[in-house]
Amino acid sequence: MSRVERGRGAGRAMWGGGRRRVAVGVSAAGALALAAACAGGPPAGESVLRTLAATVSVSPSGDAGGAGEDGRIPDGVTLSPLDDRAAAVRNLDPALLAALREAAGAAKAQGIEMSVTSGWRGTGYQQRLLDRAVVTYGSLEQARRFVNTPEKSAHVSGKAVDVGPTSADYWLIQHGAAYGLCQVYGNEIWHFELRTTPGGTCPAMLPDAAG
Repeated sequence: MSRVERGRGAGRAMWGGGRRRVAVGVSAAGALALAAACAGGPPAGESVLRTLAATVSVSPSGDAGGAGEDGRIPDGVTLSPLDDRAAAVRNLDPALLAALREAAGAAKAQGIEMSVTSGWRGTGYQQRLLDRAVVTYGSLEQARRFVNTPEKSAHVSGKAVDVGPTSADYWLIQHGAAYGLCQVYGNEIWHFELRTTPGGTCPAMLPDAAG
């Protein structure tokens, strides 16, 4: 499900050697973003998860480029589908990851760079995202349109991946079925799961994560 306008810019992240410590707590930018969202109404579209993720504390130890062992991908960090150093990538379901990498290779051959903007998420991180969404939207029912419970989230099971940038999303919407990858939710063009056999037909989309 969701990852909020996360790392949708062009360009690749340059990874430093070794692991590094990531600050725990709410960033100033994240706090301002959440305050602005609450003041002006709930954020719309992909900015939802970006706003929520910016306010959620990070696990003290990080992996590639500061990405957390809980699956969190910090704002500004871009992950390649090939980057096994990141928990968000390496903990994806093997079949999903293989399909994603095959699709990313085909997209690259056509000039489209594909990145993982959110992948596997730990249970605790998913719950914190949901808790923030409830605060932002005022109810669990509304929050679940964008962030599912840990028990129901395909991100927690490793069976969902959010892809960026937008050009890659549209490429996957058009070509993803050839690899078994399908857009699942009508309100999330970036969220893909294995929902068909390679070359098959994707099932009808759900309106949102709440079903």
